[in-house]
Amino acid sequence: MLNEIITVYAIIDDLLKAIGHNDDCRRDMSDAEIITTAVCAAMFFNGNQTKACSYLKDQSLIPNMLEKSRLNRRLHGISMLINDLFHQMGMILKELSDCTEYLLDSFPVQMCDNIRIFNVKLIKSKEYRGYIASKKRYFYGVRVQLLTTKNGIPVEFVFLPGSASDVRALNALPLNLPTGSEVYCDSAYTDYTVEDDLEQTSQISLKVMRKKNSKHQDQPWNQYIKQHTRHYIETVFSSITCVFPKSIHAVTYEGFLLKLQAFIFSFTLQQAFR
Repeated sequence: MLNEIITVYAIIDDLLKAIGHNDDCRRDMSDAEIITTAVCAAMFFNGNQTKACSYLKDQSLIPNMLEKSRLNRRLHGISMLINDLFHQMGMILKELSDCTEYLLDSFPVQMCDNIRIFNVKLIKSKEYRGYIASKKRYFYGVRVQLLTTKNGIPVEFVFLPGSASDVRALNALPLNLPTGSEVYCDSAYTDYTVEDDLEQTSQISLKVMRKKNSKHQDQPWNQYIKQHTRHYIETVFSSITCVFPKSIHAVTYEGFLLKLQAFIFSFTLQQAFR
């Protein structure tokens, strides 16, 4: 575990230097140490930051560890920086990859059980009440739209309310991909206008599973490839969701998203450098 934590810190520190980030010299903990603490909590302690802080301090990896309240304030203050680092990491993975095929899908992350919706305190809005068709049940939380390499390494993500349709992800995600890339996704992402725009402006082909009444029908061979890839997508995303905790403890909605972001970041690092 020690070697992995040191590796995580080195990667985060290098990414911060690459984007020209400068720390305030008056602070006891650098931003790289703050982010490393959050990522390690997600990677090794199921999101428990208190346990992560104690371990890092006891092992003298971060001797000037802040107390919990100050650490949380620092984390909230650099939430956008963490997001920038992830997408910087995603750009590096895209450039290093020889494969031009990507997978796009979503999965729900609930804040509470459906029967406790009226008691939830993190956020109150009907748009966060979504439906999981595969389980035939409602949930209250966010829907994570995730773009991964064909090997299942996340390179882009965005959080949408639980009730948001998958097709909204096509406008919410950067989709900053190399020319000639192919993005495989299911029929829920059907948007002919976006498909045509991506093809014409960025030479990115959106490989959407076609419905029987679709205006753009596929040739049989193309349909077979999409169907085969669709099964692979389900396998990849089931492996991603199984490493997420069943519940994420947070006091605020922003804290909930921060922990969720840390889990995705830690999963990307583990998959990219295993």
